[in-house]
Amino acid sequence: MPVFAVTYVYAPDSAARRDVVRPEHRDFLRGLHEQGRVRLSGPLPATGDQPDGALILVEADDADGALALLDADPFRREGLVGTRTAREFVPVIGSLAG
Repeated sequence: MPVFAVTYVYAPDSAARRDVVRPEHRDFLRGLHEQGRVRLSGPLPATGDQPDGALILVEADDADGALALLDADPFRREGLVGTRTAREFVPVIGSLAG
């Protein structure tokens, strides 16, 4: 199944609320990982010109399916994700390579 890189850009001024919701968010992603749908996940810290966000590699049929898989993410449900994108990722080197 194809792998998609889903990126989140967090909503402005959402850091304190993310701290509260983070345990539920991580439980949600762990469940998808146990199902074999999330391959890896982690934060993308803010830099001088980029806001903070996250990168989640998921297995899905297409980009829309990758986003749909994450629709129930507590961070999204609580309005903590400002924008999301999904793009196919083709690993050729490393543990994710086919």
